[in-house]
This record gives sequence, C-alpha cells and structure tokens, in this order.
Amino acid sequence: QVHLVESGGGLVQPGESLRLSCAASGITFSTYTMGWYRQAPGKQRELVATISRDFVTTYQDSVKGQFTISRDNARNTVYLQMSSLKPEDTAVYFCNAELMGFSGYNYWGQGTQVTVSS
Repeated sequence: QVHLVESGGGLVQPGESLRLSCAASGITFSTYTMGWYRQAPGKQRELVATISRDFVTTYQDSVKGQFTISRDNARNTVYLQMSSLKPEDTAVYFCNAELMGFSGYNYWGQGTQVTVSS
C-alpha cells in the first residue's frame, strides 16, 4: 500500500521560511517523479514544483527563486524549502508521486496546511 505523508506545515509570518517534507512508502521512490501542489481556499489545486527521477526540477513561475524542491532517495523523502513566504502562499500543500509513462501510478498525500499571516 502506498503512503505519502507530508509534514512541516504551520503558521508563519510574512517573510519567514518553512520546509515541507513528504515521506513515501510502498513505492520504488527513486523511479517516481515527485511533486508539490497546493490548493488555496476557493481555488483549484495547482502545481508548485516537481523533481524527476533524474533530479530535473520544474517550478510554477510565481515561486521560482523562492521555493526549492529536492529529494533524498535514501530516505524516500521529497522536500520543499519555502522562503520569503507571502500571505498568498497560504494553502494546503499536497505531495504527489507519479511514475511517468505508466497509467494509474499516481498517488497523493493528505496535505499539510501552510498559513502565512501577521
């Protein structure tokens, strides 16, 4: 059974940083493209960043230079380092694992809340 467990969310003030973690089990982690998505209240879920099995990264334009995605295959964990947080970064952040090229191998975590407020 596949489990993706996010952690590291919380309440921070504007300008502060947070690091999200997502620990995966039940998959061959190193073969999956890992991603972070977020969903703000009343909005659709959107892609934040991805990192491929070859460590190639992509980012939503609005977070380039602000967020960094990384992975540790030895720990089956993907991270999202978020800096200079803004109120508009407030959302539930979800971890995603996708085996590219194979239908049906796409998994989600339960999400972790990030709130940026003074």
